Amino acid sequence: MLFSPAHGNYCLYERAAKFVAMTKTDTPDVPDNPAAFEPKVFLRSLTHRPGCYRMLNAQGKTIYVGKAGDLRKRVSSYFQRTPSDAKTAAMMEVVADVEVTVTNTETEALILEYNLIKEHKPRFNVILRDDKSYPYLYVSTEHAFPRLRFHRGPRKGKGRYFGPYPSTRAVRKTLNELQKLFLIRQCPDSFFRNRTRPCLQYQIKRCTAPCVDYIDAESYRADIDAAMGFLEGKNRTVINTLVSRMEDASATQDYEQAARFRDQISRLKKVEAEQIVSRTNVGDLDVVGVAALPGTYCVTMLFIRSGKMLGSRNFFPKVSGAATEQQVLSGFLPQYYLTKTAPAEIIVDARIEDKDLLEAGFTERSGHKVSIKHSVRGDRHRWLQLARTNADQGVKLHVASNATLRKQFDSLGDLLQLEAPPARLECFDVSHTSGEATVASCVVFNQAGPLKSDYRRFNLTPASGGDDYAAMGEALRRRYARIKKGEVPMPDVLFVDGGKGQLAEALTVLDELELDWLQVVAVSKGRSRKPGMEQLFLAGQGTATILPSDSPALHLIQQIRDEAHRFAITGHRQRRAKARKTSRLEEIPGLGPKRRRELLKQFGGLQGVRGAGVDDLVKVRGISRAMAENIYDNLHLEGGS
Repeated sequence: MLFSPAHGNYCLYERAAKFVAMTKTDTPDVPDNPAAFEPKVFLRSLTHRPGCYRMLNAQGKTIYVGKAGDLRKRVSSYFQRTPSDAKTAAMMEVVADVEVTVTNTETEALILEYNLIKEHKPRFNVILRDDKSYPYLYVSTEHAFPRLRFHRGPRKGKGRYFGPYPSTRAVRKTLNELQKLFLIRQCPDSFFRNRTRPCLQYQIKRCTAPCVDYIDAESYRADIDAAMGFLEGKNRTVINTLVSRMEDASATQDYEQAARFRDQISRLKKVEAEQIVSRTNVGDLDVVGVAALPGTYCVTMLFIRSGKMLGSRNFFPKVSGAATEQQVLSGFLPQYYLTKTAPAEIIVDARIEDKDLLEAGFTERSGHKVSIKHSVRGDRHRWLQLARTNADQGVKLHVASNATLRKQFDSLGDLLQLEAPPARLECFDVSHTSGEATVASCVVFNQAGPLKSDYRRFNLTPASGGDDYAAMGEALRRRYARIKKGEVPMPDVLFVDGGKGQLAEALTVLDELELDWLQVVAVSKGRSRKPGMEQLFLAGQGTATILPSDSPALHLIQQIRDEAHRFAITGHRQRRAKARKTSRLEEIPGLGPKRRRELLKQFGGLQGVRGAGVDDLVKVRGISRAMAENIYDNLHLEGGS
């Protein structure tokens, strides 16, 4: 049995993280005691304090995580003669042991439960599979001329964050509208500091050019305040402020400025008129609807900010066995909101257990009071109905998509003559530009579609640059060495983008690693390079296989091949852009900014420095012979550029 450390002065979330670390080290996946589990003995010694419990199977794997205000009462309920529901009955058939972690409060148990579910992904818990952070709009209010930009990730910077938005498209659209309405800069600070004349954004009336002092700080701050007021939903206040500024400009005979404010007011009113979802009297809230079909659950969230709906997003949590809407919501809400700031109000589709506990946990995590409501009227009821409608539509589309995927996997299994349809597929592709910044991608599909959490990229060594076969071999060795160690699940089928050469390289690597039994397929685009004309090369077959254009297996292969190509080329472009933004001079030890600047001035750029000899480099102020030799060696080794 595990007990929590003494109650400290650190925050609740940090204490829960320490509990997880303790659980990792003190609670191995395989029980230390090989003796048979005796429920009666275990329950008699169990405490009445709050905490978390973990159900383990015979292999010591966590299959369920739960929380309790009274551990003995809650855990005892699982060992009754008649299980409460079919899901509990199925779970108890495979439970071989139970482990507990005692906490100080039930709220701590809630946080710990979330962390343990996140770590172990137990099959009998509701698992939120897509936990990617949401995008925000960020205003760097500490800057003299604040910037408005897209932001995703931790909100640690000084400034104001607006959101979350349901998608990056919604953020880009809002940014574009704000730039037209308020002429706020979006350029990076490094670009802003080094301008000597206005950029194109000023010419097309998307910026007031604060970088070259075409607008004073006070006027620019007024524009920023107006933009933030618009984001907060204070359109009427913003319009009144713009009217006042227009009248002041007109009174001072600054008619150009007055015309700018007039145009802003006109555009702002047009935006208000074009809003599809009208403003209501509600503030910031999320509305959560649930729908289910056999074996599939859809949770739809509507994001309401300042009375306007910003959009929606569907989640398809993984649920083992039958579950009620209340159980799905009770599992979904803590996994979603314990990683982000919750709005002041959450409207849910069904009455949920532990409502007070969840509200307390979300309030502590968010820093403001959070309430969860079920029975609502008026505008809130209409939003809830809309969320339910979206959830119904989402679950139907998801089931239809899954049926297509299952058909594709069945067809692929028949094509490759497998004993059963494959459950996990991996595909590799390589991307480079004439050998520069070579990147390999590995994408993973299962029968639910792309498994993006298992995607990987490989920044390949210069020795593999320009050699597609060597690059493919390096990526496969790095990946499948880990698979052989058991660090990564083994796929049923390995796809490589390419022809016979890539197939031969893959087979060589697998043979070296003693994994030569793995099914490998090389996917070539064919001579015409048109979709539907792909050639498949399999080990032991001298000729290529060409599938009919309507083959479900071909459609699946095309999808995973295209995804691998997209993932590889995105990584390559990012790596190439990063390399071109830096100079090889920056990598030379002991060569600081002043000396680099002097070198570039003396020789007219990096190419001139590369063409200079040691004697030429010594003539530059501040460059000793030892430093000159070091510079020369660094710039001429491995074709440095």
